Amino acid sequence: MLFRRISSVAIVATLLVGACGSDSSLDTERAESTTSTADTPSEATTTAPSETTTSLPPSGPVAVADAADPTSLAARIVAAERTTRSPDTSDAEVRAAAFTLQQSYRQLGRLPEWDEAVLAETPDDLRSAVTANAEARRQFRGMHSKLSDTLPAWRIVEPPPADELLSYYREAEATFGVPWEVLAAVNLVETGMGRIRGTSVAGAQGPMQFIPATWDAFGDGGDINDFHDAIMGAARYLAHNGGGSGDLDTALWNYNHSDRYVAGVKHYASVMTEDPAAFNGFYHWQIVYLSTSGDVWLPVGFEQLERIAVTDYIAANPGHHLGTSTA
Repeated sequence: MLFRRISSVAIVATLLVGACGSDSSLDTERAESTTSTADTPSEATTTAPSETTTSLPPSGPVAVADAADPTSLAARIVAAERTTRSPDTSDAEVRAAAFTLQQSYRQLGRLPEWDEAVLAETPDDLRSAVTANAEARRQFRGMHSKLSDTLPAWRIVEPPPADELLSYYREAEATFGVPWEVLAAVNLVETGMGRIRGTSVAGAQGPMQFIPATWDAFGDGGDINDFHDAIMGAARYLAHNGGGSGDLDTALWNYNHSDRYVAGVKHYASVMTEDPAAFNGFYHWQIVYLSTSGDVWLPVGFEQLERIAVTDYIAANPGHHLGTSTA
């Protein structure tokens, strides 16, 4: 029985076969992935777009250049973490800081030799979060043995409100015993908390990326594309495999047959367990796709009927190219 991720990413978007059947991992990591996050190829969108889009207007947060040194990167991470976790910042400020944070962790993930210096500049209360985010990024990146020179046939949309999603995670935890933070992390990695609309190469569908046969067994008659039903179905499936009684390793491995996936999801979940306010940052992570040309941001409004060459998309949308490193 398999789930495979599309992406994170997100933030959160990326690529093996698991309980659902997606190809990603919030790059958004799908979701690379994310993220999280989107590094995983997908062949068809769930809802066909009306036309192929190659150029998008500026939208939402903006890309940032890589930090020049560990001290600068640490300062950027700390400032963004404080902003995303503060109850006194506006939604626009949180959204911008979250994207900066996501890009910063992607950079740190590529530079393990910077870990010691970055952590030396990080306040005690954020060190475990910085470590967990960097390690999650490395685990999901490690799932990619081959990168693509094309972008997937996806449609990127706004997710449901954060409070709505959080209420579904908490309801599922109360019903099945699976920690809400784990469900949020899975949702982040699979589809950037619902930003990715598409069907994976393994046939997985919906915000939690279920293969239809698995959904028939664990969806309880619900709608595979409905957020409430999908989150409850994921909790039901994880609980069936031990997640409700504390065996999260087995439960997550059955969701996606990869030890790296298990470790990455648990790292993201641990950040929210330590400080639930960290959910606000993860919620605003964008869909970032790791390609042969490096990281490419797929913002809300991205809509492709067929796969498109990465170089063509970057030429039309240079502001969405986040870097050339594929490490």
